[in-house]
Amino acid sequence: MKRFFDFLIAWSLFVVLSPVFILIAILVRYNLGAPVLFRQKRPGLYGKPFMMYKFRSMTDERDEKGNLLPDIDRFTGFSAFLRNSSLDELPEFINVLKGDMSLVGPRPLLMQYLKRYSPDQAKRHNVKPGITGWAQVNGRNSISWEEKFKKDVWYVDNQTLLLDVKILALTLSRVYRREGINQQGHVTAEEFMGDKNHG
Repeated sequence: MKRFFDFLIAWSLFVVLSPVFILIAILVRYNLGAPVLFRQKRPGLYGKPFMMYKFRSMTDERDEKGNLLPDIDRFTGFSAFLRNSSLDELPEFINVLKGDMSLVGPRPLLMQYLKRYSPDQAKRHNVKPGITGWAQVNGRNSISWEEKFKKDVWYVDNQTLLLDVKILALTLSRVYRREGINQQGHVTAEEFMGDKNHG
């Protein structure tokens, strides 16, 4: 039922928002360069890697040695617009259609985080990752990693279709009010270095 719900909503939004996809792609190419899509391996269900798609939200500027500049130096006003409006995440609907992601679930983080989770935190991978989730509508990047993972695991233990509908409705509200998008002192959130009570 959840997969049918995900596919139906994702396909409907993909079709309706296709002009927005095209417009954002053009603006990204003009303001930030190519490629338009940012692709990165992320852990999916049970930690299995998949390729996640987003609109790129930073430039490709490098120093004299060819190394990428720090994120904050590649983050522009247009980057802030994409992140604050969550428009950079629109291509993730492709991942939902492919079955790699769900509309609702714990956010897919970085592959290197897998070995840093405590056994309880690792439960967040017992469901497909989502475009939005319980942690995203209850603080997003403004709360600590520990709190974020507690909310992810709570969702895994309590997921229902009705809860998904509630989270989607709350997501629209949070995006409209642009709440919890960035962590103070960081473009998005600081790196998760591991559970201090684990390992």
